[in-house]
Amino acid sequence: MSVMASPLPNRCNFFVERKKRFCKMMVGKGQRFCGEHANAVSSRTDARICTVAEDKLEKHLKKCNSRQKPKPIYYVENINAGPDDGDEGLPQVRTYLHRGNGLRCEVEDNFLSHPALQEELVNPKNGDPAHKHLKQQASILGHLDELGLLRRGRCFVEFGAGRGKLSHWIHEALKNNGDLKGSEDLQLLLVERSSIRFKVDGKHQDAGVQFERLQVDIEHLDLSKVPLLQDKKFPLVGVGKHLCGAATDLALRCLLETSRLRDPETEPPQKRLKPSEPAAEATPGDSGACSGASVGPVLGLAVALCCHHRCEWRHFVGRQFFLERGLGAAEFSAFCRMSSWATCGVRAANQDYSSHHSTNRERAKEEHEPLDETDTLNKFLSAVEREKIGRLCKRLIDSGRCHFLKSQGFSSRLTCYTDQGVTLENVLLTAHFSNYVVY
Repeated sequence: MSVMASPLPNRCNFFVERKKRFCKMMVGKGQRFCGEHANAVSSRTDARICTVAEDKLEKHLKKCNSRQKPKPIYYVENINAGPDDGDEGLPQVRTYLHRGNGLRCEVEDNFLSHPALQEELVNPKNGDPAHKHLKQQASILGHLDELGLLRRGRCFVEFGAGRGKLSHWIHEALKNNGDLKGSEDLQLLLVERSSIRFKVDGKHQDAGVQFERLQVDIEHLDLSKVPLLQDKKFPLVGVGKHLCGAATDLALRCLLETSRLRDPETEPPQKRLKPSEPAAEATPGDSGACSGASVGPVLGLAVALCCHHRCEWRHFVGRQFFLERGLGAAEFSAFCRMSSWATCGVRAANQDYSSHHSTNRERAKEEHEPLDETDTLNKFLSAVEREKIGRLCKRLIDSGRCHFLKSQGFSSRLTCYTDQGVTLENVLLTAHFSNYVVY
């Protein structure tokens, strides 16, 4: 790859390391950087650079997207991060392979769909990428329905929401099954740390349903302080499509730990809810939400997993599962690194990076990109052996998550929810409350 020696005339002077060239965006008169990279440069020097006239600066700073914004009430720094204890050094290769081989986990296929997406699935106007996303969303809804979680009287919390398409289809599925006038018995809360273009939120503003988006990192989100959830205290259902690496663990902590910050000794037993029973109609002290709780109970979740190489020991919820088997931070780090072997060879062949950030493709491609592998172990393993070990590493990490969910009183399982031709990351983590009865 050739390297651009100098910026083009009247173009941005910012050097894009990944592309090995200078930015080609036009710049304003007397400026060296475009509007995008002026902020990037200012962050290095702790100085603010805004491409506006000086006499308009004061007005501009009131609406500038780069200004320091006050933190919302539900922002609590590192609340879901987990304990920071232990270095992640790499052990000997033979050690972790020997320990890992005795912990195999088979995952069954269960490809489902949902009638709410049937029309779009057969629509010839949808290209191949759109069709793949629709098949995944349809299967996730099918699994929610099979578990008895896809009902009204719920608050669906979508982690890593992106444009919000999964929440959109949840609403469409429940809208078709119910009365539009009863839309007040459904809430959809979307959590996304990035600013996303072409969101579907606007399609739901006039539907009467409570459709709210939080722009916050899951690591810092305290669900017990979100006003929407404190209002009617609907039971919670967590969902996510391709929740990258540690984001899955952060979401599990956010949903199952920080959403229940209350004294367990004063907590009354939970009521066994019917799938269509809204918690708001129950009397205080006899509802799905505990009388001392700030939000409703968690009924279950369905999260499509991916990017295990981006997991971190500090955030990992399955520590106890590893420690009980003589595995620690060092082995976990090695398993994360080797997990990319499961898909890196196939990715190079078909370039299928299933992403929930379809409008930010370059950024999404980097987030889902497998790690570069330079381990000496590569020289002694075939591609088939590497893929087999990579999938084992993924299942080890996922088994730790299932163990965590079971310790919280949930029935949990891993399922291949769609074909590998649709997405290489085709495993769905589902859980539902053990005492939850589907009538």
